[in-house]
Amino acid sequence: MTTCPICDKPTAAEHAPFCSRGCKDRDLLQWLGDGYRIPVKESDEEGLDTGENHP
Repeated sequence: MTTCPICDKPTAAEHAPFCSRGCKDRDLLQWLGDGYRIPVKESDEEGLDTGENHP
């Protein structure tokens, strides 16, 4: 049996992969509030439009 990623209780089919509506909503709030972030590698700005006029 799988467990809820928020509280480790057993999952409920109607809220999978969470155990309840509360854990489902807490996870959504983490995403909406930037609690979860996907790391990105900083890239060179060369070739990007910087708004400057080029000859």
